[in-house]
Formats: sequence, C-alpha cells, structure tokens
Amino acid sequence: MSDTSNETTETPARENRRKVREGIVTSNAMDKTAIVTVTSRKPHRLYGKTVQQSTKLYTHDEDNDLKVGDRVRVQETRPLSKLKRWRVVEVVERAR
Repeated sequence: MSDTSNETTETPARENRRKVREGIVTSNAMDKTAIVTVTSRKPHRLYGKTVQQSTKLYTHDEDNDLKVGDRVRVQETRPLSKLKRWRVVEVVERAR
C-alpha cells in the first residue's frame, strides 16, 4: 500500500520558453524604445558558405539608459506597441 499523504503536490515551475537574443543598440532616438540589431550566422542554403543575417528588433527601454553601441541581451515579450515585442534583460557591455 502506498501512502498518498506523504507525496507533495507542488506545481512544477513553469518553463520559460521566451526567446533571448544578444545584439548591439543601433538607435535610441525614440522615447523608451531602442533598436537592437541582432546578427546571426547561417550557412547559405545552396552554396554552404556562412553568411551573416541581421535583424532589427524594437525593444522596450524603460529608463532610457541605453546608448548607441551598447551590447544588450533582450527577451521576447507580449506586444507593447505596433512593432515592439522585445524588452531589455541586461546590458552585457557598455559602449566606449
């Protein structure tokens, strides 16, 4: 016989499946918004040569403390405006 009163019925921690990217701030002209350019390397589908692909992400910067050239880590979030779907998690490296 198994005693069910000793088993814990804690809910497991929900796994965070949000995407995280790292990129460089290319524009901070807007209020509470920064544009982060993320560069990824992928092999060309026909020739196999590695090519760089860059994507602009509109990110939420609550404190307006990001400067052009900062390396930041951003995380996917709910839509905050027409184009903003990312938020700044941390500043990895400040621009010099």
